[in-house]
Amino acid sequence: MPSRPAAAPAREPGKGALLSIGQVLAKLSPEFPDLTPSKLRFLEEQQLVAPDRTESGYRKFSPRDVDRLRFVLTLQRDHYLPLKVIRSHLAELEAGRMPALPLGSVPLPSMLATERRLSREELLHESGASAGLLNDAVSASLVPAAETFGEDALAVVRALVELQRSGIEPRHLRGFRAAAERELGLIESALVPVSRRNDPSSRAKAAELAREIAGQLEIVRSSLIRSALGRLQS
Repeated sequence: MPSRPAAAPAREPGKGALLSIGQVLAKLSPEFPDLTPSKLRFLEEQQLVAPDRTESGYRKFSPRDVDRLRFVLTLQRDHYLPLKVIRSHLAELEAGRMPALPLGSVPLPSMLATERRLSREELLHESGASAGLLNDAVSASLVPAAETFGEDALAVVRALVELQRSGIEPRHLRGFRAAAERELGLIESALVPVSRRNDPSSRAKAAELAREIAGQLEIVRSSLIRSALGRLQS
């Protein structure tokens, strides 16, 4: 399970030197490689951070702003929470309440995050899979054909090892790839109006909308599976 992030900082300005956008990126990019100036501006538009402005209009971020950004980005990345949910959670904290961390969304890893890479041998060792199972997973398009593999591939192969113990082989799951491609098509269609805009934060808005849609699709899918399981048990 993802670790719970540190408590969100308050919104009041903190002591310490104010930082430019470039300095904020230098501090946070090692942990959040997909962070860009456009995304920072988008987070400001979404009222998740409120940097100071110089007389010339340049944004200046306090140490508290940086901590707040780290908290927001951690919730988004590790817990797959939409920004509107994070904003509501922060509002509760700022009002002096201590709400439970909203972990109802799907904890999927960020597709843009830097992750550990494993060789084929390391993947087999850490997952406990046989070479044959991995070959079958690649043939069924459940795992990419590659020389190195990421954490997603490791999680999938571990799941395939467990499924194999119940008699479910990768070939039985070929339809999963087709279903994923159909969902991607739905998401891409929904993003067309945002993607056509030319404002600097359009890419960040599209990425956030994609996260939200993917999360909602996962809720529907999980509900359908639970409903089917209920019929099996009745």
